[in-house]
Amino acid sequence: MDAAFTAEQHEIRRTLRELLARSGGPDAIPAAVRTAEGYDPALWRRLAGGLGLPGLALAEEYGGAGCTVTELALACEETGRALLPTPLLATAVLAAPLIAALGTPDQRAALLPRIAAGTLTAALAVPGGSLATALGLTGDNADGAWAGGGRAGGIQARGPGQDGGRRLYGEADRVLDGHSAHLLLVAAHAGGYPRSRTQLFLVDAGAAGLARTRLTALDETRPLARVELRDTPAELLGADADATAALAAAGRAAAAILAAEAVGTAASALERTVEYVKAREQFGRAVGSFQAVKHRLADLYVRVEAARSAAYHAARDPEAGPLALAQALEAAGITTGEAVQLHGGIGFTWEHEAHRYLKRAAGDELLFGPVHRLRDHAARRAGLFGAAAAFRQPAATASRPPAGIAYGAGV
Repeated sequence: MDAAFTAEQHEIRRTLRELLARSGGPDAIPAAVRTAEGYDPALWRRLAGGLGLPGLALAEEYGGAGCTVTELALACEETGRALLPTPLLATAVLAAPLIAALGTPDQRAALLPRIAAGTLTAALAVPGGSLATALGLTGDNADGAWAGGGRAGGIQARGPGQDGGRRLYGEADRVLDGHSAHLLLVAAHAGGYPRSRTQLFLVDAGAAGLARTRLTALDETRPLARVELRDTPAELLGADADATAALAAAGRAAAAILAAEAVGTAASALERTVEYVKAREQFGRAVGSFQAVKHRLADLYVRVEAARSAAYHAARDPEAGPLALAQALEAAGITTGEAVQLHGGIGFTWEHEAHRYLKRAAGDELLFGPVHRLRDHAARRAGLFGAAAAFRQPAATASRPPAGIAYGAGV
C-alpha cells in the first residue's frame, strides 16, 4: 500500500503536533478534565479558529476546509498522541457527518457552519449505551432493536403534534460529551411497531424535559453522560426516513478515524517507554539494554506499525474501518499495558502518566468494541463465514481435508 501523504497533509500533522506540544504539559490533562466542559475551552477555540479542526472534513460551502477522512484521521492521530480531551470526536467525527448526510438544506445551512467554526458542539445519543451497535460496528443496526424496536425501552418518539414537532421519551447512557454539547442528535424509535424505524432527532441543550448527568468514566479524557428525555421537544433530522444506513456509513468512517487516534495513543506510549528504559538503570546498566526488554519493545513496535498501516488504509477506504479499528484497539491495549509494566513501580503510581494511556485504550474498547466483536461483524459483512461453509463436509468425511488443501498449509 502506498501510504505517502501530500505536503498539505504533512503540514496538518506538523502544525497540530507543535501546537499541542506547546499547549501541553504534566498538568494540562488533569486541569482540562476537571472543567465543567471536560476539556480546555480556550485550547478548543484555538484549534477551531486557528486550525479549523472541526471543519476539516466539511464542505467549503459550509465553512469547512473541504478535506477528506484522511486529513481528519491524521489530525486525530495527533490528538490521540497527546490524549487531548476535546469535543472533536463527538462533534466532527460522529455528529457532523450525520447532519451532512441526513439534514435538510436549511438544517445543514444552520448547523454545519457553526460546527466548522467551533461555536457549536454536538453529541450523538443512542439508548442503552449501544454506540458500537448503532454505528454498525459490532452488529447489524438495521433492525433497530438497540433503539427500542417498537417495544418498551430505548427512546421513543411521538408526534408530530399540532405544532409539527416531536416529543422524545427515554434515556441514553454513556453519551460521549453528552453533558456539555450544545446540540444532541438523539437516535429514537418512531412510527409504531407496524412501521417501526429508527430516526435521528435534534434536541437543543436547553430543551424542556432534558436532564444530563456527567458520569464517572474510566478514561477522564472521554467524558460520558446520561441523557434523560421526558416529553422533550425535538426536531426530526432530515426527511421522514430510516437513519440506520446513514449511521452505518458514518460508523465506518468514524472507525477509520478512531483507528488512527488509537495508533497515536499506542505510539506515544511506546515512545515514552523507550525513552524511560534508556535512562533507567538497573544492575549498573540501562534497563533497555537487556535482551528480554529489547524483544518486548520490538514486538510492540511491530504491533503499532501494523496497526498504523491498517489505519492509513482505512482512512482512504472507510469500508476497512471496523477491521482497522479492531487491530488498532488491540495494539493500543497491549502496548499501553506493557508500557505500565516496563515503567516498573513508577508506572503504577497515580502521579505518572502511564495509567492515562492504559485507561484511554481500555475505555475506547468499552465504548467502540470489543475487539472480537468488531472482527466477527466485519467477517460476516465480508461473507467470510459463508465462504467457509462451502468447505464443510459430512461427519463421515470430516477427517479428510477438502481437495487442494493440505494439512499444515500456511494461510
